Amino acid sequence: MESKPLISIALCTYNGRDFLEEQLNSVLSQSMQDWEMVIVDDCSRDDTRSILNAYVARDHRFKVHFNDKNLGYNKNFEKALRLCEGEFIAICDQDDIWDKDKLQIQLEAIKENLLVYHDSAFIDQAGKSMGTKISDKFEFYRGDRPEAFLYFNCVSGHSIFMKRSLLRNALPFPIDFHYDQWLAYIATSHGSVDFVDQCLVHYRQHKKNNTDILAIRPTVKSTGQKIDQLKKESEWLKLCAEHASETSAPLITRLYELSLRRNASFMSIAYGREIWKNRKYLLRLLKKSEISKFFFTLRKIWGPLAKTVL
Repeated sequence: MESKPLISIALCTYNGRDFLEEQLNSVLSQSMQDWEMVIVDDCSRDDTRSILNAYVARDHRFKVHFNDKNLGYNKNFEKALRLCEGEFIAICDQDDIWDKDKLQIQLEAIKENLLVYHDSAFIDQAGKSMGTKISDKFEFYRGDRPEAFLYFNCVSGHSIFMKRSLLRNALPFPIDFHYDQWLAYIATSHGSVDFVDQCLVHYRQHKKNNTDILAIRPTVKSTGQKIDQLKKESEWLKLCAEHASETSAPLITRLYELSLRRNASFMSIAYGREIWKNRKYLLRLLKKSEISKFFFTLRKIWGPLAKTVL
């Protein structure tokens, strides 16, 4: 009988005692048992370390590493991924709950793709259903067009199941950008992605979440922050252009150049026109009407000078 491929589960922890055991138990309950879990703790100050050591003592598949200094969210996941030895890698958060068939379903679904992700159901801090899921917020994408991930991301880190070979082009993670969006972008630049139309994780929302996908925490941006956001958008487009596939490079390079013109002026109609002309892919993930997509595009044309008066 052909042996099953080894799956590495990459988990990063930081002060995760409140929900960690529930997550680890859901991994132990997987219907597929041929896995290792690589855990990197980023200098937790609570009981996380003792919880992890207890699981290591009971199961040799748990492999824990404790950082000497805090690396932060992105770099800690980068370290965990580098330590993974499996042919496939599943990314895991410290506060969710996995469906018992998550690994089995994603292994069967990945096929020729570099990455496969899935839908997730939101739960609150107490574990109660919030009555919504990620696919209610975004259109899911399958295919090989990286342009889909320039302005939006529907691939949440906790849902990623990927071939280890993807890391050759994805590491190191760029500074100041979300690693999950980057993995989706690189996967579509060098291959393709697919999704499982099932909720395979109960995705917990609470005050300590690194991402606020439901916009639970209200934020009011200052003029300076809005201008910085324009600059960061251009930096992201430049990075994407440098790593784009031959097919996508011309469009992404043009978007980058037009974004720079916008940043140096009051507005750039040409930038908005380019986005709108290519909305089939650029706005593919936006689960909105054509009118809403038009107003999103309109907001993109305004430069720093406009931000000071609008």
